[in-house]
Parts: sequence; C-alpha cells; structure tokens
Amino acid sequence: MLDSPWPVWYCSIAYLLFVWLGPKYMRYKKPLELRTLMIVHNFALVVFSAYMCIEILLSTWDAKYDYICAPYNLETRKNPKELRVAKVLYWHFFSKAVELLDTVLMILRKKDNQVTFLHVYHHVLILNTWWWVMKFIPGGVAFFGACFNCFVHVIMYSYYLLASVPALRPYLWWKKYITRLQMTQFWTCFGHVVLNMYLGCDYPRWGQLLIVWISLSLLVLFANFYWNAYRRSSHAKVTKTSTNGSYAKSKKHA
Repeated sequence: MLDSPWPVWYCSIAYLLFVWLGPKYMRYKKPLELRTLMIVHNFALVVFSAYMCIEILLSTWDAKYDYICAPYNLETRKNPKELRVAKVLYWHFFSKAVELLDTVLMILRKKDNQVTFLHVYHHVLILNTWWWVMKFIPGGVAFFGACFNCFVHVIMYSYYLLASVPALRPYLWWKKYITRLQMTQFWTCFGHVVLNMYLGCDYPRWGQLLIVWISLSLLVLFANFYWNAYRRSSHAKVTKTSTNGSYAKSKKHA
C-alpha cells in the first residue's frame, strides 16, 4: 500500500461513496442487527490497538529514542531497530483502513446520525496523512501521536465492545470521558510537536506542520462535538431547572 497513493485514494473514494449512497440504499430497508460482527470487530481492534501501543513503546525504547525530540532521517532506514519502529507504525497506518468499517456498520444499522462530518473527516484525514508519514518519514516524532492514539483506541473500542451487549448499555456512563481523553490526546500531540519545533529537532518541518494541522483541526471539531453533545444539554437543563424554581417561588409568594 506504500508504493503508490492510489490504493489509499481508491479506498477513500469508495468510503465516501458508501457514506453518500449507503443511507439511500438502506432508506426503505430494515436496519441490520450485525451484533456478532460488531463484537468481533471491536474486540479485534481492542487487541490490535493494545499490541501496537505496547510495541511502539518497546521498539522506541530499544531504538533508544529521545521521547521529547526523536529525530528522523533517511539513514535510519538502515538501522534494524528503526525498521522495527517503522513496522509497527505501518500496522498503525493499516489499522486506519480497518477502522473505516466503523462507518459501514453504522450505516447498515441505520445509525446515520452518528455519521457526522467529524466522523467522516477524521477517518479520511488520518488514513491519507498516515500514508505520507509512512512513505517518507516512518519514525521519529511520528511515534508519539501513534502511541497515544492506540492507547485511546483501547479504551474507545472497549466501550464499543461493551455497548454491543444491550444488557450492559445502562452501565456505560463514561462515554463523554472518552471524548475528553481524545481532546487531551490532540492537545498533548500539539504541545509535543510545538516543543519539537521550538527545540529545533531533526524532523522534516512539513511533517511537524502536518501534525499541527491534524491536532488543531480535530481538537476544534471534537470540542464542538463535546459542547453540543454534553455541555449544551447540561446548560439547558440547569437553565430550565432554575427557571422552574424561580417560577415556583414567585407563585408561592403570590
């Protein structure tokens, strides 16, 4: 998948076409159950993400990475320990193609409200940008965001796995904290790469700017989602309660 960008572009085009045409096809059909497939898919991604997170930490430690300022240049491709890092980063890139199945399952189950601009933009952006990372700079500072992302996905897909079992859904109170963790990830990755730029770390500037763009754009979109999904509804409830309380007091005094 790294010889040419076309496989990733074909995959992205097919994905966007399915996002557009899938709901039209399912409009007059019953939603598919797909519970077994969802359990298998989410469980596999929990295990895969955990493996990648651990392997990134082990391989970068073995390669004696400076975790604040990890350099990368073409000479590192001749180092077997750097190739170990590149190998697990490749699997991280490959996992982004596998994760497109999230959207397919949503559409086939007629959960179209979950297929937002944020959802689609996130999947397409990460898949395509990671192709460029793996093609030209598969190592160095790139390890940081990949490792953090894998850690977040262990928690996120664990939630989805549990949510696949209807009896467990009433006990899953921590969904909004996953969004907070994702925003923390973007803030941390942004701060990490800005520190790299400030320290003059030996990493291509375009790669650093790419991380800045990914981190900031996703942070803004996730913050907007968090506000609309959680904060706005909480604010509305508080306002309604306050209004009802004031009305009850005025009526009592009257």
